[in-house]
Amino acid sequence: MQFMKGAWRILVAVKDGLALLFLLLFFSLIFAALSSSPNPANVRDGTLLLDLNGFVSEQPSEADPLAILTSGAAPIREYRQRDLSRSLDIAISDDRIKAVVLDLDGFLGGGQASLTAIGGKLAAVKKAGKPIYAFATSYTDDSYQLAAHATEIWSDPLGGVMITGPGSLQPYFSELLDNLGVTPHIYRVGTYKSAIEPIIRNDQSPEAKEALTAVFEEMWGNWRTEVLKARPKANIDPIFKTPGEAIESVKGDMAKLSLDNGLVDKLGDRISFGKYIAEKHGADKDENIGGYASTTPAQLLADVGADTSGDAIGVVTVAGTIIDGDAGAGSAAGNTVSKLIYNALENDDLKALVVRVDSPGGSVLASEQIRLAVKEAKDRGLPVVVSMGNLAASGGYWIATPADKIFSDTSTITGSIGIFGVIPSFEKALAKYGVYSDGVKLSPLAAEPNPIGGFDPEFDRVAQSTIEQGYQRFLERVAKARGKTVEQIDAIGQGRIWAGGTARQLGLVDQLGGLDDAIAEAAKLAKLEEGDWHAKYIENQPDEFTAFLQGLGVASAKEYGSLDMFARISIEQNMAINRLWGDVIGLTKVQGAQVQCMECAALSGAPASRDVNMNESAAALWQTVLSR
Repeated sequence: MQFMKGAWRILVAVKDGLALLFLLLFFSLIFAALSSSPNPANVRDGTLLLDLNGFVSEQPSEADPLAILTSGAAPIREYRQRDLSRSLDIAISDDRIKAVVLDLDGFLGGGQASLTAIGGKLAAVKKAGKPIYAFATSYTDDSYQLAAHATEIWSDPLGGVMITGPGSLQPYFSELLDNLGVTPHIYRVGTYKSAIEPIIRNDQSPEAKEALTAVFEEMWGNWRTEVLKARPKANIDPIFKTPGEAIESVKGDMAKLSLDNGLVDKLGDRISFGKYIAEKHGADKDENIGGYASTTPAQLLADVGADTSGDAIGVVTVAGTIIDGDAGAGSAAGNTVSKLIYNALENDDLKALVVRVDSPGGSVLASEQIRLAVKEAKDRGLPVVVSMGNLAASGGYWIATPADKIFSDTSTITGSIGIFGVIPSFEKALAKYGVYSDGVKLSPLAAEPNPIGGFDPEFDRVAQSTIEQGYQRFLERVAKARGKTVEQIDAIGQGRIWAGGTARQLGLVDQLGGLDDAIAEAAKLAKLEEGDWHAKYIENQPDEFTAFLQGLGVASAKEYGSLDMFARISIEQNMAINRLWGDVIGLTKVQGAQVQCMECAALSGAPASRDVNMNESAAALWQTVLSR
């Protein structure tokens, strides 16, 4: 009996301790959530600080809060491009903002079109007479695209600028699948539809090389034009064309090479940079060493508030891979996006609809689901304008076909009008262990597809025929939308990707311009006067507690410390491996016909944090192989 009483006391004590711990955690989270929300009172006279510790994206992905709390790896922070752009717009005329500071030490990149949009706002700030200062230990192509707009560019003496230009190398594992005994059954249309090449080849096809080379050359030309316009004295060629010779000429001192070639203005560490800004625009209120008076974009936007004057122009974002079903932000789920559009059409008094696309495509069914929702807006008499971001390829173009006008950036990746499907079978692998398939079939399609014994040739014929019909349907939709013949679209289709400037010449795009231009055009088509309308963004908002939990689980790139060249290479290697495994899983677990440009994701600056965790991906791959 004494033992039972003692055990009971222990259980009660444990229960009380856990309850107390839960209450402490709960109230700590509430306090932290309230403390972390942007406070308009925090706007100070001084600088607007764009401290970019992660990626710039069209729509930050919405992570599962439970997964964040239980996972050992947090996603990298993402910054919404339109929020950064609007804060810079406000800074132009806000007397409290005396200058803009770009802290790019932890910046991991973004799509070229997104960075061009932000660069345009930075140019407007500088034109308004407000200085811009940039700091990073080391600069890459993406960070330098923004830094080039600065009045002064600082680099740490141990850093510098490394310009590489665009490029893409991807793994090919046809031989691996053959060694594993996995037979990928490929059904596709499109000479240039290279999404499935990694599983059927051990190298890149000449057609894929041709298409990528053309896109890279156009993107590099756009990047170079923008950077040299913003910073004419920058001598890029030595580092870009002969990097080995250039760095050896200064005995490995990358910072000196950058300074000598006009890529940076001053060398100094973070503390020196901070003191310099504080002398010009005021110290921070806590008087920290190297601190300076600053306001974040979130604080500035919270202080100014959203524009709600005049009539509403609806703006819906389709960002990420287009998938079936429902999903949070950062994934373009067919059910979710179409419901947002239908609900807005029913409940909001919209005068026009702008569809912002930043997607490599995905599921045919989900793409059609979103296209029908966009078409419904047009059927109701609303002007519809599509604005393409970093990429609007394959399914991303499919959903754009109902538009009255299509806008893109010069570096937008679009096209990829093609279609494919993949279904694996495992008869070779299983035969090695004495597993075979036999039985009775009353028709060629009975019990097909058969992953154990291989596919009946009649099933392959049926599957390929349906894919060909899907491609024909794609061509017809585009031809009707663009006022061209099916043959003309087929000639520029075949799965080939195009950069926005060339797409404009080919007639796939109506006009070059960003999201602001597309919204203004929608207002014009709706016959609204300037100043008599505002953009109403149609999107689901996570509840405050979920948003706070997501904030807790987001990692900052600066957690790695200052990022010199080797630190950046290490991070990029990890992200590349994650993307590799994500592609493997994506191709081996494809569900349904796909209008997707898989190679486009790596070209768009999409954060690797959206990719599957490497360990989880590897486990999933082997589970897929064994479970089939």
